[in-house]
Amino acid sequence: MRPATLARTAELVASGQSLDKALAEFLDEFYLTATPELRIAMLSDEPLPTGDTRLDGLFGAVAEYLSHQFGLDRVPAWAYSPGRYLDRAWHASSIVDGGFRECLTFAGPGEFASRNIFTEERPLRHARAPQPAKT
Repeated sequence: MRPATLARTAELVASGQSLDKALAEFLDEFYLTATPELRIAMLSDEPLPTGDTRLDGLFGAVAEYLSHQFGLDRVPAWAYSPGRYLDRAWHASSIVDGGFRECLTFAGPGEFASRNIFTEERPLRHARAPQPAKT
């Protein structure tokens, strides 16, 4: 069963499920959700600490990013708590090339960079993700 909340996604990851699988399944549910109110509810409950500060920061970034991308009325307050920010930079990639890391440092969205998490331009890109409106 796919996680219906970000908090449940964090529980699955903390219990040993791969981040890639759990987050992809959550994103499937989130992207297919019909109303902003239901999307807000999917982000509202604070994920428990996972024991990995990088993941705890990541879940804060995901909540803030999705809230902004979908024009939700609010970002959950828990996403801004101090435990959702990293003291050290994390380049969220398995590629260790210095040039690539530098690219990530400047390419990622502010919701991630403000937490010292550096990732690609569209970090939650997913097969079912709606495409941003072209301006």
